[in-house]
Amino acid sequence: MLNQYLDINPEVKQALDTGKAVVALESTIISHGMPYPRNVETALQVERIVRENGAVPATIAIMKGRLKVGLTHDEIEELGKSHDVIKTSRRDIPFIVSKGLDGATTVASTMIIASLANIHVFATGGIGGVHRGAQETFDISADLQELAQTNVAVICAGAKSILDIGLTLEYLETQGVPVIGFGTNELPAFYTSKSGFAVDYRVDSPEELALALKTKWDLGLNGGAVIANPIPKEYEMDSDEIYNVIASAIKEAQAKGIKGKATTPFLLSKVTELTKGSSLDANIQLVYNNAKVGAQIAVAFSKL
Repeated sequence: MLNQYLDINPEVKQALDTGKAVVALESTIISHGMPYPRNVETALQVERIVRENGAVPATIAIMKGRLKVGLTHDEIEELGKSHDVIKTSRRDIPFIVSKGLDGATTVASTMIIASLANIHVFATGGIGGVHRGAQETFDISADLQELAQTNVAVICAGAKSILDIGLTLEYLETQGVPVIGFGTNELPAFYTSKSGFAVDYRVDSPEELALALKTKWDLGLNGGAVIANPIPKEYEMDSDEIYNVIASAIKEAQAKGIKGKATTPFLLSKVTELTKGSSLDANIQLVYNNAKVGAQIAVAFSKL
């Protein structure tokens, strides 16, 4: 039945069939995360980093209604140039597929498609979460519910700084999703390594982490895990500066009535504008770092 909808790249399929490490990668960073051609250059570099660390990259997207696990260079280029790619979360998948459209996968939809292909490790920038002011708006990312039910570990630089990090952690705790610091006791806040919030557990090696993940799923404890990997020190931004910039961007979004899935792309674009591009540079470097750690964890997991 899945073959009716799912296309697995031959290299990815061979890796899966032979027990080699595979790392899932999302595609909203290509179509909605940054301008062309930097988006394509970044996506291809992320794939190179995964390969250099011993795993096979599987960039995930929906193209002409097909669930694609592992894009070609031409497909990544097409996604990066197109203005008609729809940001696609769980609720959108059946409509994008049935209408034969192109969709860029969020954290949630990347997890779903990775799981369909039996990929358990996914590297991204930052997860979505509970937005500031959610007590009134109920604006909570579908990423969190997907983490509660889908067996994929997400390597990220914490929750995006535009979110309410405290409420995001409370939500994850309620859903039984472990938040694990990779070499850190504190949850990173995307552009910075510090948030003021502790992680549930700290691990210091890919092997230790892979064993914990295997144990979790062997025990039937369904759901993912947040692997919080801090942005490298040399690329992190000043926490006060980024806090003020984000506060300004949120205020503008509210004034313009921007809501729902348009919120995150607007805020990230505005933050890039207000920081004169330095936040985009930091964003790219943290994605590279997550790809490296994700590949190392996938390799360790494949050996168990």
